[in-house]
Amino acid sequence: MANNNTGSNRILVPEARQALNQMKLEIASELGMANYDSMDKGNLPSRQNGYVGGYMTKNLVRMAQQNMSGTVK
Repeated sequence: MANNNTGSNRILVPEARQALNQMKLEIASELGMANYDSMDKGNLPSRQNGYVGGYMTKNLVRMAQQNMSGTVK
């Protein structure tokens, strides 16, 4: 049986925490939220927060596909 911890954003590889945080800040900056790390995320519309997470997921999937196929860009 799968262990579904809904609502928890556990980092499965703790060594990746810094890289993930950096990616999040870079993506937020690209989306026009230059001071994302100091923003009160509770006051941001869910659409803006969702864009950051969505683009992170898109980039992580792309990176995994490239890794699996042996191509690096």
